Formats: sequence, structure tokens, C-alpha cells
Amino acid sequence: MAFVGLSNLSRLRRAWLTAIVAALLCLAATALAVAETKSLKGVALIIGQSNYLHIAALPNPANDARDMAKMLTDLGFDARSVTDRDATKLKRDLERFTEDADGADVAFIYYSGHGIEAGGENYLVPVDADVPSLKDAGTSLVPISAVMEALKKTVPVTIMLLDACRTNPFPADAMVRRSPTASASPIGAGGLEPVRGAKALGNAPAADASLGTVVGFAAEPGHPALDGAAGENSPYASALLRHLAAMKGTEFGSVMRMVTEEVYLDTKAKQRPWINESLRRLLYFGVAPVEPTDDDGLITGERRQLLLTISGLPDPKRAQVELASLQEGVPLDALYGVLKALGTEKIPEDPTDLQKVLDAQAERLRKMMSERAALRTDDPEIKRLVASADKAIGQGAIVTARKFLDDAVGRVEQTNHAVDQAEDLVKQKRLADAAIYARRADASGLVFDYKSAAGDYAKAFSLAEKWDDKLRWNYKNQEAEALNAYGYATGDLDALQHSIDAYRTILNFIPNGEQNRDWAITRNNMAVVLQTIGERETETARLEEAARIFRDSLVVFEREKDDLNWAAAQNNLANVLLKIGERESDPKRLNEAVVAMRATLQKRPREKVPLDWAASQNNLGLALYALSEREAAGEHLTQAEAAYRLALEEYTREKAPVEWAMVENNLGNTLVSLGIQLNDKAKINEAADAFRATLEVRTRETFP
Repeated sequence: MAFVGLSNLSRLRRAWLTAIVAALLCLAATALAVAETKSLKGVALIIGQSNYLHIAALPNPANDARDMAKMLTDLGFDARSVTDRDATKLKRDLERFTEDADGADVAFIYYSGHGIEAGGENYLVPVDADVPSLKDAGTSLVPISAVMEALKKTVPVTIMLLDACRTNPFPADAMVRRSPTASASPIGAGGLEPVRGAKALGNAPAADASLGTVVGFAAEPGHPALDGAAGENSPYASALLRHLAAMKGTEFGSVMRMVTEEVYLDTKAKQRPWINESLRRLLYFGVAPVEPTDDDGLITGERRQLLLTISGLPDPKRAQVELASLQEGVPLDALYGVLKALGTEKIPEDPTDLQKVLDAQAERLRKMMSERAALRTDDPEIKRLVASADKAIGQGAIVTARKFLDDAVGRVEQTNHAVDQAEDLVKQKRLADAAIYARRADASGLVFDYKSAAGDYAKAFSLAEKWDDKLRWNYKNQEAEALNAYGYATGDLDALQHSIDAYRTILNFIPNGEQNRDWAITRNNMAVVLQTIGERETETARLEEAARIFRDSLVVFEREKDDLNWAAAQNNLANVLLKIGERESDPKRLNEAVVAMRATLQKRPREKVPLDWAASQNNLGLALYALSEREAAGEHLTQAEAAYRLALEEYTREKAPVEWAMVENNLGNTLVSLGIQLNDKAKINEAADAFRATLEVRTRETFP
């Protein structure tokens, strides 16, 4: 361990605690021209409170304390661990620790157990605490501020990590008194609050020997933390153990951001740690870990970079990723990994564009997860690489997953020459190889390399074509989808045309030209590509062709009683009619679009698919608004207003903020037109209110 002195405090007012790989070495001396270093002595007290006598027991603090003590010892601390301490023993432990810290440079306390806040004071809860203890909390509990003050007088640097922000273990109406004669205060409902001892030291007197404090909380102030599954570590302890022990030259601020985002991902966004620090020196400690070269080491390395990327994302983007993960049923880690692979500078600022990216990539992730069982190979090396790729994707290490699959494809290509055995063995080999190409194509899609994905799907198709009818259909369909995604993203009309060609190839697989459900789905998908091309052309021929195909598909879906696909095709028909109608002065196509939108709503019942129903209501409003510009005398604006208001009943600000803001904006536009048409000032005022509401979500930062 070592300190680096700061010669110019005004130039670097908030110095983060930092860790390096080599014990007793300082790497920052080159970064700070005037720096003096010295070896440090560190002491640590680890407290685990599990077996409470009168309040709810906690299964994991003892495990947390044992593992944290080992880690801190490995980092060079003189560490002592205690468990299940009553008030007398806990206070004696802390007093002894304060005495032992005399002469040390760093004092480190990790506490895992119950903790409460009342009257602005945080308390550690001994295992013998009960409701009567609250009448004299200063004696029966352990005030944290007193511990911090005592250590501040004894040791230059104090680090306290509190895995104690759990829910209140006492009755909800219980009151706390610091002493029997003190005024009573309620217990904070959401765990601990910022420790008063961790204040900024910018105005500290020169004679103050303290170099500062670091106080870490398992959860944000006012929020409870999770204890974790019984017999394991808490999420906070698990994250500390994973990242604190291998800092390898990374500043402590970055390490704690990794810990914060690790807990955030591990708890599926239910918990985020928080840190309060004020240091006047850069502190280094740690033992150099072996550079990881195995699969897990590579995954962990990319994951740590992912965690730092997540820490820099604004809350609105986080909310969109969390919602997409929840709605699509894919890992939050993997979705964040997709955005990191895209590059933070390329993440769409427009929430609507970001939603499109998240939806498309979530679909790819869901497909990859559902097809894991389909991969069969007798090559142990390929099995290992594919298993590591799956693990990497689950951890959000998308680039590393792509590397594993590159290696797997390399292994496939090395062994291709050996496939000269019996027909059954050849079939198994070809299908296994095709699955590897398809898996790499899936990974390419996750990093937005749709062109490479299409090439690998084409290769998978060529390998599976003569062996498995279902797989050849699947791979060719995925090739068509990847070509469509590439063409849509880049405007490459050749790619879009190749996508149409791929769908036509699929249609040839249908025996005897039968117009069945598969025929209708394939043509419907092909029509979507035609619509994309048509929207980029001045002529409407492609749009008209798409409309004809959607109508043909509707006949089949109606016959097959497939309401879900019927509603999707009808919605597509309505959208393409709207695009055609916007280009024509005759309102005929716009009227047809309105009819088609209303027909869609008949097969999208609100009680079964509320968000799809709301989307169709919004689309209906758009069609009616466009129609009002052609037929101003009608009731179209009033009907559009009603459609938007219905959509807002499901697109609430809490449940779907981006869609809510979009519909509010559409509603505002309609109210303006309606107010002008009716000479109704109240409608204009309502429009202004709608726009103001929209701006609360569409801020300059998110919708510049």
C-alpha cells in the first residue's frame, strides 16, 4: 500500500482512492510531478451479523465476513473477522480496533448485518437488539458517526463499507431515542442515509491530520438492499469480492463503479450501491493478480469495461434498457453489452431510435437463447468455445463471445476435410457446422454487423440445405432478415433486393405452390422489405405491390383463424396505405388506411395485447390526422384526439415513457389543429399542456 501526496489541492479537489497491481509500489508518481510515496500499514475489521436473537436473522453476513476477511488479508491488510456480536462485544471490538489502528495508515471496516437510520444517525444493530433497545439507542445500538469520529482522530484514512442497508427489522411504528431522555424519531423506511462523518474536506484546517474518509453503502440512500440467496454472499459482497481483489492499477473510483454496476446487473436493476468519499491523497494497495488468459478471465475483463460504460449512461437510457429487458425476457447484462459493442458515441440520442435498436437486438438475443439446445457437436473444443460464448453473452461480453465463435468457426474449418465418412456422419457434421456459422451470425447481429451475419446465415443454409428442410428454411429466413436489417440501416437497395430474393427462395420450398400459413408469413415479410424500398422511391409501385401482398396474406390468416398474424398484416396494410395516401391529393387511400386501422383494433383486444392495442390507436390517430388535412370539414380531428387519449391509457409515463411522450406530442399537434378549426382557445391551451408534458421526457439531453 502507498500514498501519493497532492502538491496542489485546488487543482485536484476530489482525489479518488486508487489501487494497483503491485504491493508496496506506486504507479502514479509519473502522473503527478511532485509526489512523495511511502509504504502503508493497513488494518481491517470485518463484522458479520447473522444470528439475531429477537429480530429477523440474516443467512449471509457470516459468509460475507469470512470471504471479505480472506480477500483483505490477501490485499495486505492485518484483518480480523468477528461474527454475531452483541452490543457489549461489538462496541469492545470497535474500541479495540480503534486502538489497534493507532500507528496505521489505513483503517478498513466492512459491516454486514442489520442497520437502521433514525433522527439523522445511522446505527449498526447488535445481535441482541430488541424493541426496548430503541429507547436507549446510543447504548444498545452502535452509532456509526461515533465510530467514524474516533477513527478520524486515530488513523489518516478510514474506509467503511456498509452492507447494512436492509429493510427495517423493527415494527413499522417503532421510535428511536438516542438516550432515554432524548426526543423520539421514526426509523427510516429505506435503510441507511449518508454518514455525516463523510464530508468534503476542502475547508478542513491545515492542522487536521485526517486524510479523509470513504463510506460505501450497499444501496442508494433511502433504499433497502438485498441479502441474496441463503448460503451465498449478498449481491454487494459478491461484487466486492469479484472486483476489489483484482484492481490491477485501476483507480478505486473506477473499481467502485464496477461494484455499483455489478450489483445493479446482478439484482436486475433493483439495487445500486452508493459511495461518499473525501480524500486528500491517492491510496494504492493490492497484490498483482495473474493476468487472466482463460475463458473466464477474458469474459471478466470485458465485463469490467462494460460496467464502467454502464456507469456513464444517463438514467433515461438506463430506463429504456431495463424496460426492453423486462418486456423481451432477455438478460439486462446482454442488452447493455450490445450497446457497448455499438459504441457509446453511436448510441442513438433519440429514444425512439434507441428503442428500435433495443427491440431488434433483444429479438436476436431471445432467438439465440431459444436455439441453444439445437447445437450438437462431438468436438469437445467446439463445445467449450460455444459454452464460453453463451456465458460471455450472458455476462454482456459480446465482443469476447464473437471471438470464441470465431475460434469455433476456425475449428470447424480445420476439421472440414475429415468429413468423408458415412452419410449419417456427414449429415451430423454439416448440421453441426451450420449451427456454428449461424451462432457466429447471431453474434454478428448483436454487434450490428448485419452484412457478416447475412453471409454466415447463407453459409449455414448451404451446409444444411440438403439435410434438413426445417433448418434450411430457418437459415434462409434469417439471411433474408439480416439483409433487410443491413439495407434498412445503410440504405443499400441491393441488400434489400437480395432480401426479397431470399424470401422468394423460401417460397419455392412450399410444395405444389400451396398458399398456406407459411406462404402468407413469408410473403408478408417480403412485403415489409418492399415497403422499405418504396418509402425510399418517389414512385408508389413498390408500395402498391406491398399492399397487394398484405391483402393476400390476410385471406390466408383469416382462413387459418390466426388472429395474431392477421392483426400484424392488417396493421402493415394500414401503414402502407397511409404512406401512399400521404403522397396523393385524393383522400381515398387515407380513408382506406383508417378503415384498416380500425379493423386491426378488432383483432388486437386491449385486455390481451394492451401495448399493441395502444400502438394501433396511435396509428389510427395518425391516419385520421392526415385525413383531416384532406377533408377539413369532417370529424377526423375529434376522432384522432379520442384515439390518442385511448392510447395514453396504456402508454403511461411510468410504463412506457418514450411512447407516452410520442403520443402526447401527436395529441398536441391534433389539439392545435382542432383549436384553430373550432376557434377554441381551450384546445390551444390543452395542446400547450401536452407539449409541456412531452418536454418533461423529451429533454434537450435525450431529444436534442
